[in-house]
Amino acid sequence: MREDFRENYRLLGLKIAYYRKKKGYTQEQFAELIDKSLSFVGQIEANNGAAIKGVSLDTLFVIAQKLDVPISKLFSED
Repeated sequence: MREDFRENYRLLGLKIAYYRKKKGYTQEQFAELIDKSLSFVGQIEANNGAAIKGVSLDTLFVIAQKLDVPISKLFSED
């Protein structure tokens, strides 16, 4: 992970966790819903850059779709 993007990764993980919890999903339920491992979801939400840098755009689109939010919400600063 590039150090200058660390904060972006952290915010992305926090946004995903926020919207997942808002929908009432556990990490395990959400992992199954997006067809990823529980550890993958945990690493993203824990802001582990090693996991996040491997997230494809396709995966981010699926995450946004399953959370019923526009993908832009995952990157907004609100």
